[in-house]
Amino acid sequence: MKIADMTWIQVEKYLESDDRCVLPLGSTEQHAYISLATDSILAERAALEAAEPLGIPVFPAMNYGITPYFMGYPGTVTLSPTTYEQVLTEILGSLRRHGFMRVFILNGHGGNSPARPAAEAWASRRDGVRLQWHDWWKSPLVRGAIDEVDPDASHASWMETFPWTRVAGVELPDEHKAPVDLTDREEISLARFREIIGDGSFGGYYERPEDDMRRIWEIAVKETRARLENGWVA
Repeated sequence: MKIADMTWIQVEKYLESDDRCVLPLGSTEQHAYISLATDSILAERAALEAAEPLGIPVFPAMNYGITPYFMGYPGTVTLSPTTYEQVLTEILGSLRRHGFMRVFILNGHGGNSPARPAAEAWASRRDGVRLQWHDWWKSPLVRGAIDEVDPDASHASWMETFPWTRVAGVELPDEHKAPVDLTDREEISLARFREIIGDGSFGGYYERPEDDMRRIWEIAVKETRARLENGWVA
């Protein structure tokens, strides 16, 4: 259930019997021929579908992340790692203040991962707080299913191209893009990075049949739900 669809009174009632919540992390960045909000859309949707049968509330996704390397593409918005860690831990502090002691972070953007140690360190210093960080797209089960179809699949490829991340009126290329060499990407200029990446995809097919997409998504939701139920360490 969405926090956006609840009142504070309902949240207070929920906390009388459960202390779990989900916080999706996304980004606003170039994704070639699909939505700039892809990471946020997928993280929040996976969280909602996984948590709904369990009655666990899902907070709105953090729509901005750490993505400086894509600033050569219009529409991308980035935060510094320091700012991102500060915002994330302050959000966690708010959740703890209200009684959410088990927080499931469902991350949809690889660039946010440097903030994971700070979030886990914050949780470890607070009695009773338990935190799970889950990168849904690269878990062994999901990545294994992706590799069975296309081992080259990566950022902005078919593995992120679901009906809910497509953009109306945009046609996808009917081809397979060779993996892009991202060596030393932190050291080159934004203009050079864009020259290397081109349309924004890191490699792989641009789209796959509906059956492939459904299988990947079902695995992602099922795994997330299992961790929400049984992944908490005392």
